[in-house]
Amino acid sequence: MNRQVLRLAVPNIISNLSIPLLSSVDTALMGRMDEPYYIGAIAVGGVIFNFLYWGFGFLRMGSTGLTAGAYGRNDRMQIALTLYRALLVAAIAGVALVVLQRPISEIAFWLIDSGDQVRHYAEVYFSIRIWSAPATLALYSIQGWMLGLQNARDPMIITVAHNLFNIVCNVALVYGLEMTADGVALGTVIADYSALALAFLFVYKRYGYRLIRVDMIRVMQREELLLFFRVSSDIMIRTLSVIFAFAFFTAQSAEAGDQILAANTILIQLWNILAYGVDGFAYAAESLVGRYTGAKDLTNLKKAVTTVMSWGIGLGVMLSGVYAVGNEYILRLYTDQADVIDLAMQYFGWTIAAPLINAYCFIWDGVFIGATATKQMRNSMLFSVIVIYLPVYYFGFPYLENHALWLAMSLFMIFRGVTLTFYAPGAIYHPIKKARSL
Repeated sequence: MNRQVLRLAVPNIISNLSIPLLSSVDTALMGRMDEPYYIGAIAVGGVIFNFLYWGFGFLRMGSTGLTAGAYGRNDRMQIALTLYRALLVAAIAGVALVVLQRPISEIAFWLIDSGDQVRHYAEVYFSIRIWSAPATLALYSIQGWMLGLQNARDPMIITVAHNLFNIVCNVALVYGLEMTADGVALGTVIADYSALALAFLFVYKRYGYRLIRVDMIRVMQREELLLFFRVSSDIMIRTLSVIFAFAFFTAQSAEAGDQILAANTILIQLWNILAYGVDGFAYAAESLVGRYTGAKDLTNLKKAVTTVMSWGIGLGVMLSGVYAVGNEYILRLYTDQADVIDLAMQYFGWTIAAPLINAYCFIWDGVFIGATATKQMRNSMLFSVIVIYLPVYYFGFPYLENHALWLAMSLFMIFRGVTLTFYAPGAIYHPIKKARSL
């Protein structure tokens, strides 16, 4: 089981860590501009796209769970249909986002209150990057589908190539053509469509024989489409809740001023490194739990959950140690502005603690997605946001100020793990016991 977990997790960790590497390079590029509002601009722009794109994260997560279940049952028709349905939804949604970009922009910048300069450059960033929406959503679908087929290698190659090319484009446009936030956005658009072309090439070369020809009527079959959307809608609500928590974090940081926004943006990048690293094991959980749930193999399902959890928490402990030792040296990789570094150091303790408290809930997310137990995951997330995160911030802010924001985020993560642990016996293991007894 360790070999199976590592075979899936290691490629995912490598590919996932290339994502915050990209955002870290973007932050570093803007952090070496003359003013801190460039960092704030891509932070605000990034939050908006997190809402838009992560809201469609069900295209990856739902595809993984449904495909892995079909793989466990050896159902080739459902394997193919899951990909076709996901790509159809991705195409429709991507085009809709491009068409509706103006009202989306107006609503987003009305909700996020920031300085005039931050808003100006964030609007420029948004107006360019939105054109990559169809490519981004299609990539979610293809990579999730591959993970469901227990293939982590090809998504790793696609993601790493995507992000490295994105970094090259961004550096060339910012330094070569002396662009700012617009260069970062344009580089992302170019890289997104290039990665999509590579992904289709991998699908054709490796899985052409699996893609059974089906007509559109079968793709749109009511019962199966409803199952796809039921799983997808729960994951969407869950994902939008996560995005809301991080967007709220950025919005409150922006209200506190450009210096707080810059410091918090850098620190949250370090949280993202943890998330993307541990998510490598969460993706392994999605693939294995989906496979063993589809095969009704309770013994290996329990082994998979225990093994993945051990590896994920171990990685979290290691990252806490790195942050504790590196602290100020790590911050200097992001910016050379002394005021921002000094301010970030005041809140660095939350970043050291983050890997110890966050890894648990990240792994449980992967388990529930793999088992398509999405209703319980949705409820856990709503509870953690509404009952924990927001009240803690609003009650704590008059006394703790920016520390209240970090406390609220930390408790939000803790209660995600606690509630999912409570749900696990009935949602993950009991359905298989019941099916086997019948």
